[in-house]
This record gives sequence, C-alpha cells and structure tokens, in this order.
Amino acid sequence: MNAPTMTSEDAAALVEAVRDFSRNVLAPAAAAIDRTGRSATMHLPRLAQMGIMGLNLPESCGGIGLPATALFEAVAAIAGACGSTASMVTAHWLATDSILIGGSPEQQQRYLPDAAAGKTLGAFGLTEPGAGSNPADMTTRAVREGDGYRITGTKHFISNAGEADFIVVYAKTDMAAGARGISAFIVEPKAGGVRCSPPEPTMGLRGGHVFEVSLDCFVPAENRLGEEGKGFRTALKVLDAGRLEIAACAVGIAEAALAAALDWAKERKVGGEPIAHFQGLQWMLADMATDIAAARQLGLAAARKCEQGERFSMEASMAKLFASEMAGRVTDKALQIHGGYGFTTALPLERYVRDCRIFRIYEGSSEIQRNIIARHLLG
Repeated sequence: MNAPTMTSEDAAALVEAVRDFSRNVLAPAAAAIDRTGRSATMHLPRLAQMGIMGLNLPESCGGIGLPATALFEAVAAIAGACGSTASMVTAHWLATDSILIGGSPEQQQRYLPDAAAGKTLGAFGLTEPGAGSNPADMTTRAVREGDGYRITGTKHFISNAGEADFIVVYAKTDMAAGARGISAFIVEPKAGGVRCSPPEPTMGLRGGHVFEVSLDCFVPAENRLGEEGKGFRTALKVLDAGRLEIAACAVGIAEAALAAALDWAKERKVGGEPIAHFQGLQWMLADMATDIAAARQLGLAAARKCEQGERFSMEASMAKLFASEMAGRVTDKALQIHGGYGFTTALPLERYVRDCRIFRIYEGSSEIQRNIIARHLLG
C-alpha cells in the first residue's frame, strides 16, 4: 500500500470512479462468474483500462500511487461488487508488492510497469501443502546451479498461478535455517519447469482461481529478490498490506449484504406491514451497521499508519481479524433477514456467505492473527 502521492480530492475522485466501474461492470457479471466458475481475469482488459491493476504501485513503477486509505475503499468497492475479481486483483498485488519491497530498481522496472498496466498477471507463491500458517515449514528449495538456481517443490492454493506471467516463489536456499533460510525469486512459467493443476473447486470466490503449482525449474540469479535469506522478511511486509486488503474485501462484501438486507426489510411485508418496522429486525440491522463501521475504522487506522511510513503489522492483523469475523456475522444475518429467499441462488446472499468464509483462513487464519497481535502486545 502507498503513502500519499496525490491530493485527497484526486484520490476521492478515483475511488468514486472505481465504485461506478464496480457497480456498472463487475456487479452485473458476478453471479455468472460464481455459477460457471469462469475466471475473473475476463475483466482484465477493463480493469487495465481503469488502472486498477496498478493502484497499489507508485507512479515511478507505472502505477497510480493511490494512498493506502483510498486503496482500502477501492478494494471494498470491488469486493462488494464481485468477490472473485477482488481476489484476483489483490493476489496480483501480492506479487507486485513483493517486487516493489524486495526487488532491485532494475527488477522493478523490468516487471512492474507491465503488471501495473494489466499487460502481465502476477501470482504469489508462498503457501505449500504442509506449510500454510507457518511458512517456515516450507520444503520448496532453491539450490545453486551454474549462474542461477534450481527450484523444486510444490506450492498450493496459489491464486492466478494458472494464468500468471510471473510467480514470486518463496523457497529455502538454506534448509537448516528455518525462516532465515527463505529467499524470494521471480519465476516465469513460460520458461518451463512449472506445472499447474486445474483450478481447485472452492466453496466461494469461484472465479478467483487457485492452483497447485509443481516446480522443477531453473531461475537465473538475476531473478532473486534481494539477498539470500531475506525472502521471509519481504513476505511479512507483503502480508501486512495483503491482510489490510482482506479487511477491505470483508467490509465491501458486508456492505453489499447490509444494503440487500435494508432493501428487503423495507419491501418485504408480513401482515401488511414492512418487516423493517419490527424492532427485533431493526436491532439486527443496527448491529450489522455498527460492525461494519468498526471494521472500516480498524482498517483505515492501519492504512493511515502505512501512509505515514510507520509499522502497521499489528494494526493490519487487528483489521483482518475483526473484519473477517465481522463479515461472517453480517452476511449470516443478512441471509436470515431474507428468510427462505436468502437460501436460494436467485439472490446474492448465499454467495456473500460463501465468498467471505475464506477471509478467516487465508493470509493467516484468525487464530494466527491473534498470535501476532499478542506477540506485539507482549513484546
């Protein structure tokens, strides 16, 4: 996420443009993407035209340099319209953030302008079948071979990998050093040695495809990001931004669910009276709105620290923890307010419930976020 490089007025105007685009382009296609499992990359040309693929990057790297607080609102707007598209875009940002944070100026200029323009798609290769919440347990290794490295191993649940032009792969260059032995590399699948499974069948975010990636590839030394053993440090910084983006996704989907519930409560009648007149339901709506407002403020507080160049790891974890749990509560209540109709696929409520469930799991489960917060508190 970015420090401010544009006026607040320009940032607000850009966020409003993203809202309009999300409402008019992404939302109408969301149900079909969910039903058919078509990849959200179908939107790439329009996303590129809007500059959305580079919202997270500074202008020096071909991006827009949207401030972190405005970026939070932009992500919320995209997710509220189509969770799958938000998943695809933010996964791309994990890859480009890795290069921005850990890469040399030469690497940044080689990869980021095209990625920001939507000409190339990135993926973030950290998770493995046996190493999810604890990346230090990863078994993917990078062994010196000539003027580069031979990377071997398997990554799992890697968003965008099947269509990616580059994957930032985290692998151990020192198997005995734990997290301190992890290095990061830019892998280009077209060079060979990278095999992706078909997309995993998932409960939600069905157009935000995730893949298992098998690696047995040669990578030139010039594609290593930073020094050997510095990859885990890069990944942690990338995940701070990623967790804030998940919080924004949670806020966006919860807002969409609340909006649907409000409309339904005003229109649905029982005994000739709108159900919005019933106090019990009013309290549900009040709790939902309060939950969303609290999650937004946690996210924006973390984003402001990011803008000021301060460390925001604990705040990002707080925002992700609260917002992801909040989205589960809010979408469930919204479905309940719709009664049996909410359980049908004719309305988006059940999709909201399914799409937001993963937020409590990936990029560090809720339990891991509590560990991180406690570690910061206890020192």
